[in-house]
Amino acid sequence: MNILDKIIADKKREIELKKSIISVKQLEGSDLFGRRTVSLSESIKTSSGIIAEHKRKSPSKATINSSFSVEEVVRGYEKAGASGISVLTDSKYFGGSLEDLQLARASVQTPLLRKEFVMDEFQILEAKSNGADAILLIASVLARTEIKQLSEFAQALSLEVLLEIHNVEELEKAIMPSLDLIGVNNRNLKSFETSLKNSFDLADKIPNEFVKISESGIDAPNDILELKKYGFNGFLIGETFMKTENPGQTLENFIAEMDSKKY
Repeated sequence: MNILDKIIADKKREIELKKSIISVKQLEGSDLFGRRTVSLSESIKTSSGIIAEHKRKSPSKATINSSFSVEEVVRGYEKAGASGISVLTDSKYFGGSLEDLQLARASVQTPLLRKEFVMDEFQILEAKSNGADAILLIASVLARTEIKQLSEFAQALSLEVLLEIHNVEELEKAIMPSLDLIGVNNRNLKSFETSLKNSFDLADKIPNEFVKISESGIDAPNDILELKKYGFNGFLIGETFMKTENPGQTLENFIAEMDSKKY
């Protein structure tokens, strides 16, 4: 069993436990449930394009950074000019929580992506009731029927949907009108190795009506400038910022360098 299989098996157990403790009515009664969401895709098109991630640890890197509060990190990202902020909510493997999402929502106006292994409508209700503007669906762990059901459910709640793919087979299986953004993950979720070549190879396979996102392995402004040539609008970056002593300042410097190289 590889790490992804372990995560999914644990996630299924976690979902069933949560559903036995918290009711749908409780989630729908949250103060944030009726909040008007902000479009992540529009924010990406009109600003830096960077979705900066709050990420304490990962299965491949153990602890990345646990010395800053969520509030400090997301406020730094917003001040620096992030188009969106991704908040990891998986506890066991990534050190995140739904409380992180709540704290982020209380701290910034920037669109928030709940980064999670979503497999059930219950998790989408959680996302909405804790202040998310968008959810992630991972094509490699979901059947086409599941992607359709979950994405349509999310959009009915005014949440945007980012579909993550790793290869052309996943794209062909999953592409449908109820998606807003399509992300190419440059990290192999089985080996955890990264290569931007994955984005370069898949760019022209993604229809232009979707906002194209490149995820993982983006280390420098030159990477973004190269990805833009292939039609990518958005760039999900976590460890590059989180591994530093000041994630927000690192992002600010990153964007400044990126802007200086445009001309």
